[in-house]
Amino acid sequence: MKKNIAAFFDIDGTLYREGLITEVFKKMIKYEIIEPEKWYNDVRQDFEKWDRRQGDYDTYLLKMIDIYMEAIKGLNKYQIEFIAKRVIEQKGDRVYTFTRDRIKWHKEQGHILITVSGSPIELVKEMSLKHGFDDFRGAEYVLDENGQYTGDVIPMWDSESKEKAIKELQEKYDIDLEKSYAYGDTAGDYTMLSKVGNPYAMNPTNELLRKILSDKELSERINIIVERKDVTYNLNVENIQFE
Repeated sequence: MKKNIAAFFDIDGTLYREGLITEVFKKMIKYEIIEPEKWYNDVRQDFEKWDRRQGDYDTYLLKMIDIYMEAIKGLNKYQIEFIAKRVIEQKGDRVYTFTRDRIKWHKEQGHILITVSGSPIELVKEMSLKHGFDDFRGAEYVLDENGQYTGDVIPMWDSESKEKAIKELQEKYDIDLEKSYAYGDTAGDYTMLSKVGNPYAMNPTNELLRKILSDKELSERINIIVERKDVTYNLNVENIQFE
């Protein structure tokens, strides 16, 4: 029996043009779940470093996740689901042209479309439904018996978690990974990219590029895509240089 072909997409920085957790963070400040001082005192410095390209995105992201984990303690699931719906309704179309077109192409080929993202599962679900994905995996924030968040999390932003998710999805859908596709932008996507025959690094971070270039087998088949304004570039691995 013929196996299925899948396309695995990271969301933040790969499909969505920024980080969905940032939009949730803003909404939680607006709804007075997170104090504005948390942004000004705890996050802004790391954001500004990243914005000036003097710091890395992961540091900024993980700082927000720490505050998010603390802020949702005791909240009910429906509260975060409400915020997730509002975020995707308002921001869900802020996607890259390249990945949007690739989603359309994969649908035309009859491929199974799956998101594997480090964003909260409530956000990942809404974004996946909006763009017609068949399945999704995201960071799961643990609920107690009353349906309230405990502050604990089962992550999906690191390579190990994504590798585990790919294996589980491969078995669930009987996927031929050698013929499948993956799209990611950070070091957390490295194993996801390395597991498929057709990997795409979308606007990759410095750390991801270094991992790719140190992996001879992966570097020989990787597609490196950079989208700026209304132009998409397909870069040659051999021409990449680091400062």
